[in-house]
Amino acid sequence: MRSTALPAFTAPRKTVATVITYLVLTVIGLLFLAPLVWLVLASLNGQATLSASVPHPFTLSNFSQVLSGNATLQPLLNGLILSGGSAIVTMIAAALAAYPLSRYQSRFKRPFLYIILFATGLPITAIMVPVYAVFVQLSLLDSMAATTLFLSVTTMPIAIWLMKNFMDGVPIGLEEAAWTDGASAMQALRRIVVPLTLPGAAVVGIFTFINAWGNFFVPFILLTSPDKMPASVTIYQFFSQYGEVAYGPLAAYSIIFTVPVIVLYILVQRTLGGAFNLAGATKG
Repeated sequence: MRSTALPAFTAPRKTVATVITYLVLTVIGLLFLAPLVWLVLASLNGQATLSASVPHPFTLSNFSQVLSGNATLQPLLNGLILSGGSAIVTMIAAALAAYPLSRYQSRFKRPFLYIILFATGLPITAIMVPVYAVFVQLSLLDSMAATTLFLSVTTMPIAIWLMKNFMDGVPIGLEEAAWTDGASAMQALRRIVVPLTLPGAAVVGIFTFINAWGNFFVPFILLTSPDKMPASVTIYQFFSQYGEVAYGPLAAYSIIFTVPVIVLYILVQRTLGGAFNLAGATKG
């Protein structure tokens, strides 16, 4: 019989490969961690510079400075309105658009999916000039509602694609049972499919919120009033026209700027953790 034992040098090679993999991942992690370390140190430093150093003097005045007055609080509220509104609109529209793509067959289904996939890679800067012209013609410039809708449209293709994949994981037998009991397609969608795809909707909502929350270009072009600008745009106020930068307040404001995204993730992490445990859904 032919021996099936592995060569003696296989284990050392695997060990070396594992060590190299962890070293590469450690280096990548440190590269991502370095800016965060500077951000925390600079936010607590009364004389912060571009170099990372131990806070001297240690102070919380940078946070109190950026949290005092409407100059910094109003942009945060504007960002929450724009991002939260676009996330809600996107989740609702994506669910309604993804349901027929997941459940019904059509000869136009595959071309339409390819169009959606292509639209996900379309750079937003390529269409901002005609979009700006449309906003001017329709007198929608400087409108929070119109800007919110456009922000939701920019993430709609990938949201539809994700929601379709999530709905594909819901057993069709559950809807057939509801139809047998007299439920309509919309009732089955609302009472069965939507509750079971809440983890997917949470993914779409977080993705849309983060995309809108950090978007600088769209609100900068479509909003003109300073009191309507979100935090992603007004953060440039820490850069003076002479090239000087208020590093301490900038770092403090950047930390505050990341808080809504972290809070949103914490609120939905339990929902995401139990995603699509549908193995026994059709039993009984």
